[in-house]
Amino acid sequence: MESSVSIEGFHVPRGDGPGIVAGSDVPDPADTDRMALASYARAMDHVGTLAIDPHFRWLDRVILDLHFDACLFQRDRSPGLWRTGPIYVTSPGGGPPAYTGPDFDEVPGLMDDVVGWLQDGDLDSHVAVRGAMAHLHVVSVHPFADGNGRISRIVQSLVLARAGLLAPEFSSIEEHLGRHTGDYYRVLQQVQGGSYQPDRDATPWIRFCITAHIEQARARLDQIAAASARWAALEELVESRGWPDRLVIALEQSLFDGVERKAYALEAGVSLATATTDLRRLVDAALIHQQGRTRSTRYVASPSLREHLQSGR
Repeated sequence: MESSVSIEGFHVPRGDGPGIVAGSDVPDPADTDRMALASYARAMDHVGTLAIDPHFRWLDRVILDLHFDACLFQRDRSPGLWRTGPIYVTSPGGGPPAYTGPDFDEVPGLMDDVVGWLQDGDLDSHVAVRGAMAHLHVVSVHPFADGNGRISRIVQSLVLARAGLLAPEFSSIEEHLGRHTGDYYRVLQQVQGGSYQPDRDATPWIRFCITAHIEQARARLDQIAAASARWAALEELVESRGWPDRLVIALEQSLFDGVERKAYALEAGVSLATATTDLRRLVDAALIHQQGRTRSTRYVASPSLREHLQSGR
């Protein structure tokens, strides 16, 4: 999710994202970066519900409501409403627009066509291909005053989720798009040709998305293998100290965005008092360090813990 909003210029400091996505950290309404992530998370929660709805049908209201979820914080950009004016995508280096959307009065009819295709079109195609084409169809109509990239990626995610064939950690390509934003925009410009031309060859775009799925899946498999090895090493460390197994959770969290007392207590299934005792034990052992005070307190891995894992001891 952080990758998707970063594509459009919203940046949340590392470590703040998980709390915002989980809903435990409610951002200040004036903080547009954090609000963009919170709103996107709300839209993706909505996708999760739509994915398992046995009575689901693709309707224009589905896309409008998801846009409202994702862009609610941008009240001046008409969240949940089709645009009522022209729209252009600016070129990175200036000059003529990279893309000009169709006239606004064509948007309702074009989106009716998109929704009809989502419901009944190319149903025999592989879900990854349908997801890629759903993204391309929506972003080419550019139906909203803002957030067209976000809603196109959300619709792509819903197509994948509705198929139920791939786990989210393998099906999403948002992280890949965030790492290759320049390539993402270049291939879109290539297949769109600067204006709405639905008959153009979409092969380069489909190839780009399929490659993204493959590379994302490979990266996730590597991450899972690394996580498994890391977890085993932490279990060995905790067992050697005679500590409760749950402390592995705290140590694992400390290695990334830091462990927070309330979140740890919830995941470990212990009281706040027990969580405090556990974290103090790890601090005293010089395995984690405290950062911040009161509500902003987090505990992060110490250099000695990281060295222990790197050395395999």
